[in-house]
Amino acid sequence: MTVPAEAAEAAQVLRTTTAVRTRSALLLERARAGESRWFAVDDDALAVAADDVATLTRTRFPDLDIPLHSRWRHFEAGGVDRRADLDALLDGADSRERVRAMIDLTVISVLLDAGAGADWGFVEDGVRYTRSEGLAVASWHAFLAGTFSSDPGRPLQVDAAALRTLTVDHLAAQLQVSPANPLVGLDGRVHLLRRLGDALADQPEFFGGAGRPGGLFDSSSAASGVVDAHDLLAALLTSMSRIWPSRNMIGDVPLGDCWRHDAVDGPGLTAGWLPFHKLSQWLTYSLIEPLRWAGVTVTGVESLTGLPEYRNGGLLLDTGVLRLRDPADAERAWTPADEPVVEWRGLTVALLDELAPLVRARLGADAAQLPLACVLEGGTWAAGRAVAQQLRGGLPPLSITSDGTVF
Repeated sequence: MTVPAEAAEAAQVLRTTTAVRTRSALLLERARAGESRWFAVDDDALAVAADDVATLTRTRFPDLDIPLHSRWRHFEAGGVDRRADLDALLDGADSRERVRAMIDLTVISVLLDAGAGADWGFVEDGVRYTRSEGLAVASWHAFLAGTFSSDPGRPLQVDAAALRTLTVDHLAAQLQVSPANPLVGLDGRVHLLRRLGDALADQPEFFGGAGRPGGLFDSSSAASGVVDAHDLLAALLTSMSRIWPSRNMIGDVPLGDCWRHDAVDGPGLTAGWLPFHKLSQWLTYSLIEPLRWAGVTVTGVESLTGLPEYRNGGLLLDTGVLRLRDPADAERAWTPADEPVVEWRGLTVALLDELAPLVRARLGADAAQLPLACVLEGGTWAAGRAVAQQLRGGLPPLSITSDGTVF
């Protein structure tokens, strides 16, 4: 029988980026030694990937003034200054309410940001946006319309009461979903948001009496003017791990985006578990700018890892850094729990850490000028998308059956 205290201690170990990095690096070391069942590593191809990323980064940001990898980049889709529109709508709100509203928006939009599928899009003013940009623009408009607020007089918020009663039909209407415009994982997204509503309501120590994601501003050290990025991630993982639908648990403690791989070692109950916390880290990256706009100093951003999703991971497969031992595996449909997907994601984390300094060298920048968050934005995510578009019309190199909550 798993002792509750031991389960909680193991979960805390797995809710660290140190665990993400060190365990991913072990898988990379193993793959380089030829011990992986699924992947071979071509270290010479890292130079090819670095060349591609550096070239695209220089094209997109000639002056190397690169913003952080963040959901707020997608809110800029089409060159539209949507933040200015939100600022105008929040005119008259005090500084704390403004940052709470931006946190509310960021949280809801990031949680909706999983693979949309190739057939869905969102139309704004005659322009059709797809994939991550489409979901960003769609969630932006849903937020402005008060979809996630239970108070008609305060539409620009997200609260527990509204999320707990959210229906598939209501969200579908806001995201322009129809038989002719199908969104992958719609039901999964609604279930995720409803579980978020329960978490908001049950934890006033994190989210305040109103049960708002923006309550994190008041419950964290951010309200004092300084917050560490890893502390922010830890608060998100502690308060939100319960919302994820995976059955990955130690005892009765939910682990979230943390998966089994028999080759991963670790002490005690953590053995065999490989954590990623992709959406939670994406959310942490995406909260940095709203906090900075509110005058908060965010430290320790470099502790966060690269994001193990299909754009970054796809770049590594498509440039030959990773090679499937059995090419037929590219034709199969996998789930996030399948070992090759877990390993692909772990290898992605570890290789992004090795790719970043190669990209910096090609651009003549150091880690202070070009932290990992900027390499991702510059960067690896865009390069992965570009090569996927060239090779497969945008589809990833591995087919993942998505419920809208991981990929």
